[in-house]
Amino acid sequence: MFEVVFLGTAAGVPAIDRGLPALVVLHRERRFLVDCGEGTQRQLLKSGLGFRRLDRVLLTHGHLDHLLGIGGLVGTMALLEASACVTVYGGAPALQAVRSLLTEVVWPNGKPPLAVRTVAVEPGLIIDDDHLQVRAFPVRHRGPGSFGFAFEEKPRRRMLPDKLAALAVPSGPERRRLFEGEPVTLRDGRRIAPNDVLTPPAPGTRMTVVGDAASADELLEEVRGVDALVIEATFLEGDADKAAARGHLTAAQAATLAAAADVAALYLTHLSSRYRQAEIEAEARAIFPHTTVARDFDRITVRARSAAGSGS
Repeated sequence: MFEVVFLGTAAGVPAIDRGLPALVVLHRERRFLVDCGEGTQRQLLKSGLGFRRLDRVLLTHGHLDHLLGIGGLVGTMALLEASACVTVYGGAPALQAVRSLLTEVVWPNGKPPLAVRTVAVEPGLIIDDDHLQVRAFPVRHRGPGSFGFAFEEKPRRRMLPDKLAALAVPSGPERRRLFEGEPVTLRDGRRIAPNDVLTPPAPGTRMTVVGDAASADELLEEVRGVDALVIEATFLEGDADKAAARGHLTAAQAATLAAAADVAALYLTHLSSRYRQAEIEAEARAIFPHTTVARDFDRITVRARSAAGSGS
């Protein structure tokens, strides 16, 4: 299961009710900030999330509306001693912009008050722990170095209490070893295999976050079957020529992608203030009914489709 908090859902320039692009993905004890538009630190405070455990920033690309808030964020986190280090992931242009912003503009002596580690992103796995993988994939936008991010829980198994009781497996290290996939031998000599007391592996939750994109066609396989797709919808179809010229998607294009890829739910962001929210919703839902137009401070829960269907 993931939680997503939308901090900024505007496109290019802020609106009265929409900040510049930023959202937080929460999984277990981890928090990932995806993009960091100007004003993100205030949005973090207003959302109630704050700054603790916010030590990883994933940048979709190097345009200023997606990263200009990093200077203020780093300064505030240093002042509050919220973290010893922030790791920023992004393509080469995005990381160059971050380094220039931090060491030439915000701190011209070249020494930010908080350690900032940069990781150059290439397509493929970028984060891997016991429970989660984060993968980057290329996205076509204006200029090189744009990426989307796929978050995927690792397959999980659950203990079967009735099987444990029937086999008289004692509480303690034996059960822990079985859960970790190791067979155990009980005191009476019986050998118990993990498959004897565990459910079959169940797919984990999958969600994908895409920033600005010039085309949906290349994204089809990257988002196929995900439990949630977060993606831009800067224009409506009536302005498709403007969208193409500026390297953005329309709501209809995003919805068509969601329908073709059989995603469970679509969340639209990076919205132009030239349109009313109802217009965006109507265009997208006519193609893909499971569409939500995100607003600042919306908080959603994303569960695996099988888990959601079972009511668990």
